[in-house]
Amino acid sequence: MFSKSRINEPGPKADADKPKAPEAPMTKPSMEFSPSAPKGKAAVSVLSSDLTVVGNLRTTGDIQVEGTVEGDIRAHLLTVGESATIRGEIVADDIVVNGRVIGRVRGLKVRLTSTARVEGDIIHKTIAIESGAHFEGSVQRQEDPLANGRGPASAIRLETPATGESAAD
Repeated sequence: MFSKSRINEPGPKADADKPKAPEAPMTKPSMEFSPSAPKGKAAVSVLSSDLTVVGNLRTTGDIQVEGTVEGDIRAHLLTVGESATIRGEIVADDIVVNGRVIGRVRGLKVRLTSTARVEGDIIHKTIAIESGAHFEGSVQRQEDPLANGRGPASAIRLETPATGESAAD
């Protein structure tokens, strides 16, 4: 007959009669995704203001740039922060420019806020330019601005800061 060994089982404690203090709840690991991000989708990637990237960035997710990027960026949603500078082409479904972009901008929806400074051509499906935005370059509307090839487009050449809000679809 076999008997159960009690070697690994905890024995009675000397202070077993004393009431136990409630245990602290276990905390979750710090390397967890943000609960606000949808399941299966990563959170927004943020490049902080003290970061300089030399090279191209490519993601199917969202990027918020607050620092400096010297290279091309391709993303789903790209937000250029007020302190950011991008030197290169940016391509995204949605682009919001609050900072400086030197290079071509290609997006389905492009928005230049009042703090934006863009030096380069913008190829878009829809565009909004807020009062106070500075833009020097041409604007071209295309049905598919994300395609590499050139389709039929209407072009407008702007070389002065925007003086009023405008939108085109």
